[in-house]
Amino acid sequence: MSDPVRVGLIGCGYWGPNLARNLHQIPEAELVACCDLDPQALDRMRMLYPHVITTSDQNDLWGDAGIEAVVIATPARTHYALARAALEADKHVLVEKPLAMSSQEAQALIALAEERQRVLMVGHIFEYHPAVRKIKALMDAGELGQVYYIYSTRVNLGRVQSDVNALWSIAPHDISILIYLLGEMPLSVAAHGGTFLNGVIEDVVFLVLRFPGHVLGHVHVSWLDPSKVRRMTVVGSRRMVVYDDVADEGKIKVYDKGVYRKGEDIYGEFQYRVHSGDIAIPRLDMTEPLRIECTHFAECVRQGRRPQTDGLNGLRVVRVLEAAQASLEQGGVDVSLARG
Repeated sequence: MSDPVRVGLIGCGYWGPNLARNLHQIPEAELVACCDLDPQALDRMRMLYPHVITTSDQNDLWGDAGIEAVVIATPARTHYALARAALEADKHVLVEKPLAMSSQEAQALIALAEERQRVLMVGHIFEYHPAVRKIKALMDAGELGQVYYIYSTRVNLGRVQSDVNALWSIAPHDISILIYLLGEMPLSVAAHGGTFLNGVIEDVVFLVLRFPGHVLGHVHVSWLDPSKVRRMTVVGSRRMVVYDDVADEGKIKVYDKGVYRKGEDIYGEFQYRVHSGDIAIPRLDMTEPLRIECTHFAECVRQGRRPQTDGLNGLRVVRVLEAAQASLEQGGVDVSLARG
């Protein structure tokens, strides 16, 4: 096995400790430095990982030739500047979602990574989730029949954001899942939201995405709901799948239920067949998705491979977010994404 990739982590607050734990545990990587502006966050890192260098100055990471890659887990609006600085310092980069706050910024990062021949990867963690990958396998094998629509709910009470709305904070997860499962971009998106707490930032957002083949997607995100819900339902003509990420067991349930059109009778009326069978709970290898993601990043750095969630993957999600934001600002109009 080759030497582990030496990694610096920027951002040790909400999500950073989870990244630090996985980077410390996997044999493919070595966590060598942590950077944060909060002294208490750095104190916690020093206590957990005494061998790790801690600093409040990102330039210490850029100037350290021993650091090959950086992982960025900072507020969304800082992603572009930090990722750009890292690439300019010839570091490989894994940046949390979203990749950037505009498609122009995302494209600039992609071009810079290509120019510097560095790996650029986005933390769309659910594309590495064994449950989501199982659903993808079922869909690709035709087990669900024709997919009619997919809807998801990702809500909770708290973690209220002040720099971005619920669309940019939460919806990247479900948007990336939808694009991954269906294998294509939506043709259009419409969004409605509410600014209940401060009248400026949307706390709740409802998205409707129209995909090729008349497939509908619906995403509901909020930080104002009473219960934590992380559920997605895929409705097909032969079978249907419910994915509940907060379930202790049986995160995926496959329902042998469906409705499809048989044809027309002698009077020109459509005939339909409805069937209802058993419920199956597939066995999953529940390796932590973040561990899979971090391992994949390190392997891509060592082997010079393009990540599954590369810069182009991040750009696609940002394009949908941009269109949804434009729809929000225009009162929920349908915004086209047909190009590219």
